[in-house]
Amino acid sequence: MEKTPRYFVTVDTPARVHAMSQYVKLIVVVRDPVTRAISDYTQIISKTPDIPSFESLAFKNRTTGQIDSLWSPLWIGLYAQHMERWLAWFPRSQIHLVNGERLISDPAGELGKVQDFLGLQRIVTDKHFYFNKTKGFPCLKKPEGSSKPHCLGKTKGRTHVTIDPEVIQKLRDFYKPHNQRFYQLAGQNFGWH
Repeated sequence: MEKTPRYFVTVDTPARVHAMSQYVKLIVVVRDPVTRAISDYTQIISKTPDIPSFESLAFKNRTTGQIDSLWSPLWIGLYAQHMERWLAWFPRSQIHLVNGERLISDPAGELGKVQDFLGLQRIVTDKHFYFNKTKGFPCLKKPEGSSKPHCLGKTKGRTHVTIDPEVIQKLRDFYKPHNQRFYQLAGQNFGWH
């Protein structure tokens, strides 16, 4: 088992993974690309507080509304183009997409689908989670062999920076055709605005 958010978006990775094992099962967590970009920027600014504003980085030209789709926080959310690369190497049946929003609202339900995809007995259920109001995320109740619950690390669950609603709408408009294409490739509608 291996995990990293970069594999899904790194151009050479599908071929390299396929060369390692053409039968591997792949699990990808996706979330609303606008929310994901804001979260990514929030993470970046926590480490590099002197960077320009989200709004100035998201646009090549804010006056014309031209989005800078090559800016990493926005480029990563172009799920359709990344998915197409993976589908050139793996059948859709070997790729499970986890709905990131539902992973937060119903972790046991989403992990149940992951267990089914992996051919595992459904062992992880609602009884294994509690919602941490401070973080805004579910946490695992005491893992076996531990005396305390396990929550996401310090970098997760922090309050996102405030973004101009007009910018958010422009980003939603930008992502709309990309999301529609992704829904077709995925065979499921994630319901992102």
